[in-house]
Formats: sequence, C-alpha cells, structure tokens
Amino acid sequence: MKSEIRGSSAFIKILSAFPAFNCRYDKRIPMTSKTRIYLIRHGEVVGAGTPRYNGHADVGLTERGVAQYHGLKSRFDGARIAACYTSDLTRCTTGAGILGGHFGLEPVRDSNLRELNIGIWEGMTWQELMATYPAEWQARLDDIVHYRVTEGENLLDLESRVMPVIGGIVERHRGEEVLVVAHGGVNRVILLNAIGAPLSALFNIEQNYACLNIIDYYADGKAVVKLLNG
Repeated sequence: MKSEIRGSSAFIKILSAFPAFNCRYDKRIPMTSKTRIYLIRHGEVVGAGTPRYNGHADVGLTERGVAQYHGLKSRFDGARIAACYTSDLTRCTTGAGILGGHFGLEPVRDSNLRELNIGIWEGMTWQELMATYPAEWQARLDDIVHYRVTEGENLLDLESRVMPVIGGIVERHRGEEVLVVAHGGVNRVILLNAIGAPLSALFNIEQNYACLNIIDYYADGKAVVKLLNG
C-alpha cells in the first residue's frame, strides 16, 4: 500500500492524549514479524440517509454500497493478502466476497465480528429512540461504555467478543497481510484498542461507509495505526 496515515483531527487528539500504543489483546502471542490488518467498514446500507441502530439486523446494501466495495480493489495494488475474515451479516459478507475473490480467497465468516447488539432498539431511528426512550437514550449518552440496552450488549461486551478474534487472526497470520470486513462500532473498538485509548472515546473516531484502516501488530505486542478512515 502506498498510503500511510492520514489522520483526522479527532484521531490526532486521541494520539496526543494516549501516547502509548499498547494493544490490549494477549501480548504473550509470539510473532516473527509485523502482521498487517486491512480493516474495512461495510458499504452503504439501505436506509443510510436516516441515522438508526441496525445492530444484528441483516440489512442489505444499496447499489452504491456494492460499488464502494468494487472501488476498494485498486487500493490494494501491491498488497499480498493471505486471508479474509468477515462478519457473517450480509452487508459485510457481500463485500468480503468481492474483495476476497479479487485475491482468490474464500472469506471466513465469524459471528463475533457482528456489530454491537443493540437489543430492543434494533432497527429504530435515533429520532424514534429519543422520543420513545428519552431517559434511556440520555443514560447511554452519559455512560456509553457500561450502559446496556435491554436484550443487548454494552461496549465491554462487544470488546470481549471482538478482540479475541483479532488476537487469533494475528497469531495465525504472523508476518502476513489480512483483510477484515466489519462494522463501524466493531472497527472503532479495534482501533481504540490498537492505540491504547479507552472505550469512552468511541465517537472520537469516524468510520465512513467502505472506509479502509490499516493496523500493524508488532512482535513486542504493540500496534500502530497506519491509516484511519481512508
């Protein structure tokens, strides 16, 4: 890849606040050299014009969303992709199929890479939530890390199922380059983990549809974000 980090102002703010790039996955995992993960958010989904929580709902992609995946292909010129992992939801598996096929790879589906389970709020727009659950909406804003929507997860739950997957990928693909196709919330958790920032900084990182992030995991257990929301 020719691109290096093109950080947003929010990302620079995080880096200055958390200078130690300590990754919180198991640092006992031995690596012979760096493992590079190309972390992608899924393409544009149906209903994207209205902010809502899709969570585990299997919403489809728009035509633009599919085209965004095809547009990513040229960004991997010169990359040597050894494997492709994806959330098992359609908005990710479609893109993993497109990108994995570009490299002759069969994507590995993992339900632990699904978006945050938002429980009874799933499929509801933000406007609907603020009108129907005003107290709960404010409670989640006040404690984004620990608040758990009824029948759903909180960010600690999300982190506890996502980061072992990333640690496992790094362990299995030492010294290799890997594609991971996931969701906005999942990607933010992975990126915060890589720079050693707290989960409370979740919304200090932007993840546009079909954006590309690059993270290098090194032998000493540290991680460096080389590209953010590119």
